[in-house]
Amino acid sequence: MPKILAAVMPAPDAPVEVREIPEPQLEPNSALLDVEVSEVCGTDVYLQQGRLAGVPYPIIPGHVSAGRLSKIRGTLLDVDGHPFQEGDRVTFLDVHRTCNACYHCLVAKATTRCPHRKVYGITYGLDDGLTGGWAQKLYIKPDTRCIRLEGVDFETFMSGGCGLPTALHAVDRAEVSIGDTALVLGAGPVGLSAVIFARMRGALRVLCVAAPSHRLETARAVGADLTLNIESHDDDARHRWILEHTGGRGADVTIEATGAPVAVVQAMRFTRDAGRVVIVGQYTDHGDVHFNPHLDLNKKHLDVRGCWGSDFSHFYRGAQIMADPERSEPWSRMKLDRYALSQANEALDHVASGRVVKALIDPNA
Repeated sequence: MPKILAAVMPAPDAPVEVREIPEPQLEPNSALLDVEVSEVCGTDVYLQQGRLAGVPYPIIPGHVSAGRLSKIRGTLLDVDGHPFQEGDRVTFLDVHRTCNACYHCLVAKATTRCPHRKVYGITYGLDDGLTGGWAQKLYIKPDTRCIRLEGVDFETFMSGGCGLPTALHAVDRAEVSIGDTALVLGAGPVGLSAVIFARMRGALRVLCVAAPSHRLETARAVGADLTLNIESHDDDARHRWILEHTGGRGADVTIEATGAPVAVVQAMRFTRDAGRVVIVGQYTDHGDVHFNPHLDLNKKHLDVRGCWGSDFSHFYRGAQIMADPERSEPWSRMKLDRYALSQANEALDHVASGRVVKALIDPNA
């Protein structure tokens, strides 16, 4: 039986190992994906640090990937009901087994909160087979939702990666309107895509407060009008800077994409009265934070919304945008760093330190 190389995370706080995994026997209506590139994101750093609950170590990380379908058993259909063929270029929704039968799916219309959902590269472990993208091949389980990437460069699509649909969801939740001044806190992959989408949705100006300096350079390259480095400005100085550039009112809408709990309070304080705040950066529990409900929230008459992950619609719409040469152009300005499977630990270190804007695993390197 053919062997497939995969980068395996054996346990929290343990180095990633390259192992040989047997090629799986395909179930009816499943497929094998030859992985071209897979993302290394902040979630993968948290996985290695053991900061996510319910992870069935050992796992093959890599929840957003792109490649070619090399084997299909049975039938896989796209959203239009057309069958996929071997050789098709695709990505896939990393969330699997959303039940479409529970309260959250049917009544709340919030499939990202379905209690039955599983996620490739996160809540599927090595015992489930080749279910992460840090491998030469990935097993597309039955009922996995694939999305065509015909005419879409793999690197262009992966420059957005998981931050692409997440930021799209956040900007939707923020209801950015034509003429708004939008503030984005954070310039990681989610924050950078949020800058692009806020501009695309009609924001007149987009401000970005983040660090380090090379990420702020990228934020300006993809569409931020003004940026401020948090490493050289304290909270009060940031607040004064935002008021200076918003007529003394604060931003119309703020998207928090940092992962730092204190940024949630800052997002409320930096937003104008009766403005909108979306919290998308708190995917992992980084601890508590103090705020004044009267001054920071109620008196300001704020609309504060959480945003958890993304669903198929965000992945699909993101892929459609990446297929448009003009609309996808801002993402091409992001610097990508590729790593071989044997360099997965180095990639994780570089993502954790903020040294890179976007890291990709190339299993064929």
